[in-house]
Amino acid sequence: MSEHEQLSFTTGNETNGEPVVCLGLTFKNDDERRVYFREELRKKLPELKQIDGFPIGQDEDIIALSDPPYYTACPNPWLNEFIQEWELQKQEYYKEFSNDIYKVEPFTSDVSEGKNDAVYNAHSYHTKVPPKAILNYLLHYTNPGDIVYDGFSGTGMTGVASIMANQEVTVEQLKQKSLLNHSKEISYGNRNVILGDLSPIATFISKNYNTPLNSEDFEKEALKIIFELEDEYGWMYQTLDENTQKHHTISYTVWSDVFSCPQCESDIVFHYDATDDKNNKVLDSFSCPNCKINLTKKELNRSWEYIFDEALNQNVKCIKTLPVMICYKENNRNKLKTISQTDNEIIDRINNLPLDSWYPTDRMPEGDESRRNDRIGYTHVQHFYTKRNLFLLSKLHERISVSPYRDQLLLLFTSHLVNLSKLNRYRPEVSFPYNPLSGTLYIGSRVAESNIFEAYKNKVKKLKLAFLAKNKNNVVSLHSQSHTNIKDNTIDYVFTDPPFGANIMYSELSFLWESWIRVKTNNKPEAIINKSQNKKINSYQKLMEQSFKEYYRVLKPGRWITVEFSNSKASIWNSIQDSIQKAGFIIANVAALDKKMGSFKAVTSATAVKQDLVISAYKPLNKDIKNIQQKSNSIESAWMFTSQHLEKLPLIHKNSLQNDYIIERTPRILFDRMVAYHIQNNLPVPISSAEYQKELTQRFPLRDGMIFLDNQVTQYDKYSASFKEVSQTSLFISEESSAIEWIRQQLLKTPQTRQDLHPKFMKEIQHIAKHEKLPELDELLVQNFLRYDSEPEVPSQIVSYFRRNYPDLRGLEPTDEKIKQKAMNRWYVPDPNKQADLEKLREKSLLREFNLYVDEMTKSKKKLKEFRTEAIRAGFKKAWSEKDYQTIVDIGNRLPETVIQEDDKLLMYFDNAQIKLGL
Repeated sequence: MSEHEQLSFTTGNETNGEPVVCLGLTFKNDDERRVYFREELRKKLPELKQIDGFPIGQDEDIIALSDPPYYTACPNPWLNEFIQEWELQKQEYYKEFSNDIYKVEPFTSDVSEGKNDAVYNAHSYHTKVPPKAILNYLLHYTNPGDIVYDGFSGTGMTGVASIMANQEVTVEQLKQKSLLNHSKEISYGNRNVILGDLSPIATFISKNYNTPLNSEDFEKEALKIIFELEDEYGWMYQTLDENTQKHHTISYTVWSDVFSCPQCESDIVFHYDATDDKNNKVLDSFSCPNCKINLTKKELNRSWEYIFDEALNQNVKCIKTLPVMICYKENNRNKLKTISQTDNEIIDRINNLPLDSWYPTDRMPEGDESRRNDRIGYTHVQHFYTKRNLFLLSKLHERISVSPYRDQLLLLFTSHLVNLSKLNRYRPEVSFPYNPLSGTLYIGSRVAESNIFEAYKNKVKKLKLAFLAKNKNNVVSLHSQSHTNIKDNTIDYVFTDPPFGANIMYSELSFLWESWIRVKTNNKPEAIINKSQNKKINSYQKLMEQSFKEYYRVLKPGRWITVEFSNSKASIWNSIQDSIQKAGFIIANVAALDKKMGSFKAVTSATAVKQDLVISAYKPLNKDIKNIQQKSNSIESAWMFTSQHLEKLPLIHKNSLQNDYIIERTPRILFDRMVAYHIQNNLPVPISSAEYQKELTQRFPLRDGMIFLDNQVTQYDKYSASFKEVSQTSLFISEESSAIEWIRQQLLKTPQTRQDLHPKFMKEIQHIAKHEKLPELDELLVQNFLRYDSEPEVPSQIVSYFRRNYPDLRGLEPTDEKIKQKAMNRWYVPDPNKQADLEKLREKSLLREFNLYVDEMTKSKKKLKEFRTEAIRAGFKKAWSEKDYQTIVDIGNRLPETVIQEDDKLLMYFDNAQIKLGL
């Protein structure tokens, strides 16, 4: 039987031979369905190969890996047929409720990560969002029958979350529980999910998590194969205790690099000569055992050896390593012993065995990470394994390939491929047996070669718990998110966890897994920052723009996208935010997830990105877009946007024990969103900041520094009445804008003197960027706030605070001397009219500062090293309104590149100005 014929065997008996209906066709069983659709897939391959992101692999391997139409290891040509079928089912399900209007606020409840989950821990794939966390978003944004899409789905956790939500609920039960409205009470029931990803290994894992399986039968089959293999080759992991003369099963063998002394050239075995196992550490310095010279690891030379590589049919030069120690179990306790002569004889016997079963022999690809081990002679996939583990893995793979549970067993097989390789570092201080360094192909100077039989027997029990699917409601496609074939306006909700710039080299790190499944990632459309692929941040941003434009195109108007994002670089966050907005989405909420506290902090600046972000954005309704466009030459376009946007913002933070400040409802943030919408949609910005601030509170109710619609404020008033005051939102302060917002919140809570504010302010500004010319607290107060200074009447903002908090002042008038004395020199947030006047004065000051930078530009070609970012923003806004795009580009080119990339507003003006100039 050939390799391809072996791989073409079908997967688990999901339907027990019962008739199967799939996309309107009826088959005798699942095997007949699979054979039919595989032939259909084979016919479609020539056309599918023209799509960006088509994987690297032989046709037969791609077809064999696929389980069409539910999963294809290439772009799935049946996605739209599934969507059409699901829509018909939903229409039938909801036919009594056709007039129901979808109305959902952004999800604001706290979500803890919940990583101790069988599915989450089943495979060592690079990144995952816990499915229980995603479940919260699915239940909030969708109803049973809705179609969900995740185009960066990785291992399919969005699909697993939908499985968790897919409890059987009838229409009658829904009516009784009042769950068929959109009040967003929890609404369990079936959701249909499309899972897409560029990675073959990711989509293969996803397929397995989202396919029904008899887990008991899987466990029996897996253990049967493992035990049979162990019966035949278990001797490879046997060791003799010379003291008791008893044989024990090896848990792992420690291999050590061998170096040479730079003075006498004698061997230095790293494990013996450079480590202190009693204290579990590598020595900072040590002596050569021969010449006694004092050395550090950096001073050592590599020792090399030649090993015959059967696959390459030649001797290959690689670093010299030796087995030095064995760990085995006795009475359920780990025991360590030094390698003996008997142990070395077994290793020699293994090294003389021929590798007569298939294993991958691919050259590691060009890449920032994948070629890091060339320097030590590990150039091909087979070099990442010891001879013993490579031999046994090839034998296990051979038996898996002819099993009726091949796919699930391949999932089991790949789940440990990294742990069973030389990437598994020996760390004596850590009890966990598998310690590869996450996100890299780093190989340490001491490697733990684990027992594959123990590894897989333990994993079978854990993996069995990860198979949750009962029905085939989810489909998987291997495609690039920048080029999907999904029809316009067909998706009800998008949850996505996009790639994080240069954080992870996905395709390179997946190469070991994908070599074993024979289908590899086509990294041309891979959205990463990578020197080897010549992909810089601009390339990454373009790919992300294409990706979010696809999300926008397929999502239904009025529906939501949730973006979970993790990157410590503000420039990457800005690329994501800019891409979201350029696609047409409107961001309604951005929060940072505190993994330790399980709570959110408001994000007012991109440079604050030190934690996971959850971004909520919506696709506006077509009628709303048209209305704004029709009013684009008048001030009304600003107010139309504001009204529509306020409708989408949360009133409160759900499940909160306090009345939290909704920062997206503040005048400053609303203005920023309005400006961004107009610029990203090539519309003129119709109103200045000062005019907007002034008129905003004339058009809309203001409560606790937040803006509401008339139909929202009553509900907010009822809610806030149960709390003494609005809870201050914890803010990241990184530059002037966030500093002003921090002061605003302080003063909304309590009118204060400069002496009250100063010590707290100084604590909050410890992480201001080096380039930022942050004004002193006094200047920020004068330009943005007002101070009471013996006027005839104490302002109402201060009086209200006194009456709430000081019983002895409650009956006094604003002109009373006692109140005036208490209020003296306190700073407070001005009323809207005075705020507008301050805004005008502040803008003049900022523009004067900006003009100094323009003058400096004519005198020097040097980059601006220190500047006031708010002044640059104000200058860019004015230049944009005057269509002076050249000034924006010229000044932008004088700023440090990181500043442009790390400031969302500057990046927006700069990018769009370049587009206007055709640059």
